[in-house]
Amino acid sequence: MMENQKILPAFSYLSIFFAPFIVPLVVYFVSQDRDIKRHAVRALISHLIPFVFGIIFFIVFILSSMSFNMFEPTANGNTFIIIWFVSFAIYLLVSLAIVIWNIVQAVRVIR
Repeated sequence: MMENQKILPAFSYLSIFFAPFIVPLVVYFVSQDRDIKRHAVRALISHLIPFVFGIIFFIVFILSSMSFNMFEPTANGNTFIIIWFVSFAIYLLVSLAIVIWNIVQAVRVIR
């Protein structure tokens, strides 16, 4: 890859910090190079993973709060809090791993 062609894929990966979905899509549709398009798709998918996990986390939060209110109105909230914290911890770990992965990929592309 030429030097200018290394910047677009790296920019796609690092856009997780400022425009996660927009930059990889723009790079994908603007570029004609197959390698750049491949990196843009990988960056877009990696940016979607925390979003999907966030939706799953939100659904778990809503369903667990509804189920404890409906099925066990006298139960204490410890189980709900544990489910919430475990879900949130998984979300944070996945998000952190994705951010680190994007930084590593950007550095690998630049080299």
